[in-house]
Amino acid sequence: MAGNTIQKAEASSSRKVFALPARANRSRDEERPSTDEWGKDPLDAAGVAIDRVAHAALARLTSGLSPMALAGAVMDWAAHLAFSPGKQLQLVHKGVRKAARLNEYLGRTMLGRDSGCCIEPLPQDRRFADEAWQKWPYNVISQAFLLNQQWWHNATTGIDGVTKQHEQVVEFASRQVLDTLSPSNSLLTNPVALTRTLETGGANLVQGFQNWMDDYSRILLGTGPVGTEHFQVGRDVAVTPGKVIFRNRLIELIQYAPTTDKVRPEPVLIVPAWIMKYYILDLSPENSLVRYLRNQGFTVFIVSWKNPVEDDRGLSFDDYPPSGSWRRSMP
Repeated sequence: MAGNTIQKAEASSSRKVFALPARANRSRDEERPSTDEWGKDPLDAAGVAIDRVAHAALARLTSGLSPMALAGAVMDWAAHLAFSPGKQLQLVHKGVRKAARLNEYLGRTMLGRDSGCCIEPLPQDRRFADEAWQKWPYNVISQAFLLNQQWWHNATTGIDGVTKQHEQVVEFASRQVLDTLSPSNSLLTNPVALTRTLETGGANLVQGFQNWMDDYSRILLGTGPVGTEHFQVGRDVAVTPGKVIFRNRLIELIQYAPTTDKVRPEPVLIVPAWIMKYYILDLSPENSLVRYLRNQGFTVFIVSWKNPVEDDRGLSFDDYPPSGSWRRSMP
């Protein structure tokens, strides 16, 4: 059944992504003091409350990213690299070769020769696609950046002993830092931005500063990014008609009736990952899996996960799939 296929895929993905260490599989009574113990020693309850406040403040400051997890990944990478002389030798060799390629490219461009590129950007990288990037000195600047980016990819991957997860974290983090330092993000090293600034007399910089102020004020006020007001649930997204047939503390179960005269005997049950909104599969009439299935004669059921609020702070992964109690309470 299609619903079973989706359920199995979701369950498999959830187990892989959200698998917790063995310690997390213990009961809550083993992990933290019981209510009776808190009553005997108020410092236990106070300590837990302080930790929660501190962690919540840190999460707000880092946009939900864990600096401890990032530090652990970096330490894993750095420690194994420090004790990998072979890998270090490879990186030195690659660095020397890239420097030689850049110097050769620089010499050809200074002599006015048609030198081409010493390194091509990735197909999806359009930052240096404009013709202005092919002129001196911006061609050398962009080529130096791409060579440096490639070297850092080699430095953060392929190190024996580093866990796959930590390798991916470090490689991703290094790529974000390099993208931030890209010459395309600086006015003085971006020929396209410089040309636009001259054409507008600096008005583009004023407009950009106003956009930044608007974004920053939205962050402080907790409002959504620009344009989110144009995507209201039930009006712009999730417009397929359905009805809630079941509700508990964690979910709402939505049913969508088929639009055909003949109805298929097997319904489709879709259980999205609990970090996703159900209407990811019903974005618009032209881009809706739900609408497609209804038009094929299927009765569709989708689980909509409740947004946690303060009263749900006691929930844990044990309450969610694949082994959560929500399944036992469904009809």
